[in-house]
Amino acid sequence: MRDPYDVLGVTRQASDAEIKKAFRRLAKTWHPDHKPDDASAKEKFAEISTAYDLLSDTEKRGQYDRGEIDAEGKPRFQGFPGGGAGPGAGARGSHFEFNFGGGGSPFGGRGRAGAGSEDIFEDILGAFGGRRPRGAGGFAGGGFGGEPPSGEDVAVELTVPFRDWARGAKQRVRLPTGKELNVTVPAGIEPGKSIRLRGQGRPSGLGGAPGDALVTILVAPDAQFRADGRDVRVQVPVTIYEAVLGAKVRVPTLGGQVELTVPPGSDSGRTLRLRGKGIGEAGSAGDLLVELRIALPKGGDPKLEAFARTMRDDAPYDPRT
Repeated sequence: MRDPYDVLGVTRQASDAEIKKAFRRLAKTWHPDHKPDDASAKEKFAEISTAYDLLSDTEKRGQYDRGEIDAEGKPRFQGFPGGGAGPGAGARGSHFEFNFGGGGSPFGGRGRAGAGSEDIFEDILGAFGGRRPRGAGGFAGGGFGGEPPSGEDVAVELTVPFRDWARGAKQRVRLPTGKELNVTVPAGIEPGKSIRLRGQGRPSGLGGAPGDALVTILVAPDAQFRADGRDVRVQVPVTIYEAVLGAKVRVPTLGGQVELTVPPGSDSGRTLRLRGKGIGEAGSAGDLLVELRIALPKGGDPKLEAFARTMRDDAPYDPRT
């Protein structure tokens, strides 16, 4: 790890207040929730946290300045008995000096600044909803302190049939880890959003919690239906006499066919609304918007053609005016 003074951007003569101020500024800038698209943010935040953990502890800071521990809080080699002293050995001469337990332990003990470290960390987290980022480590003191790192998150895309997406359904998904499981897709979830499956990512391998699985929802197009906000649009063909005289016709919905009343004199393109037949769960779903399309007989009809000529000659009208 780099020199903690360089990591925080302060001098070796910096006061406790200057160190705390530098940490606050950098932690808020590099918190992974503040930079969700920056893969390096988690690593940068962990480095900042470890540097502050060491420099905010008066005893560990002194040990580091004297060369007794490294930037991760681990003891440095001080030389063999009878030989020359290593850097920073001073009047202690040639021997090893380790502190286990109590304040300033390089193996996870907490010095006098420990409680303050937790307080400022919680203060930083408050700006991001109180969530400790994965892999950011803790402030429990140097190399082996803190919670064990969590496993990695995994990501996968799941394409859901339109009708299942619109009404909600369980879908089977295969994760990059090889595991298969069922995912509950909420009705009408915004396409492109992800569902987080806690603990379904890669295992830590270091005793920490497994990562999560992020399932991004995509929607397959449908041959009949298309979304219009929370509503669903569908085109339904009707005969010319159904449009002129009115009729009851069967129309498709997300839940099966229903009967729809076509009012007399309906134009092609007229839209009729069926309440609660759109996107969402029962009781809160949008509507089904049925667009009528007048369809003429295939291959033509001599009687219809004769009637059209009579109408053209005896009762012409211009629908484009």
